[in-house]
Amino acid sequence: MRTRAGSYPYPAFMRSPLQPDAVSVAVITVSDRSARGERKDTSGPKAIRALEESGFRAIGDGLVTDGADSVRDGIERSVERGFDVILTLGGTGVGPRDQTPEGTRSLIDHELPGICEGIRAEGAKTVPTAALSRGLAGISRPSAAGHRAVIVNLPGSTGAVRDGVRYLTPLLPHLVDQLRGGDH
Repeated sequence: MRTRAGSYPYPAFMRSPLQPDAVSVAVITVSDRSARGERKDTSGPKAIRALEESGFRAIGDGLVTDGADSVRDGIERSVERGFDVILTLGGTGVGPRDQTPEGTRSLIDHELPGICEGIRAEGAKTVPTAALSRGLAGISRPSAAGHRAVIVNLPGSTGAVRDGVRYLTPLLPHLVDQLRGGDH
């Protein structure tokens, strides 16, 4: 997103020939209660709004129940649909149904541990329990059509979603550009 002719809202070292509006982001909320209609999903719309305000093309691409299989299926569907980035929201804690990392791990070819380490560190500055998130980040295995995507697991609270998206937005254009074969 350009703020005025030639200027970018990102640090100079993050300038990329790829602009945020050229990056598509799927947002998948992981929640038993929301998937059953018992609770309104507030995290998904918050993530979509924050991404779009930063210039990205973001859509909700699903509301899935907790559990490794449902998370894996939701991510695979988004990779097959050709999204550049897939954000999952929720299921990264230590509860018995929190299995988002387990559903994600089998789909990742190359891990990007620094992304989730950074998200946890930033979150822990204000919410110490942010350090408990087990979220993963990485590059997906190629789809049947050869497409690969960036996958990032975020915690499901609206605060964690806000902070996670804020952390990611400067990184995503450069990361997706590299994934597409761009220079470092």
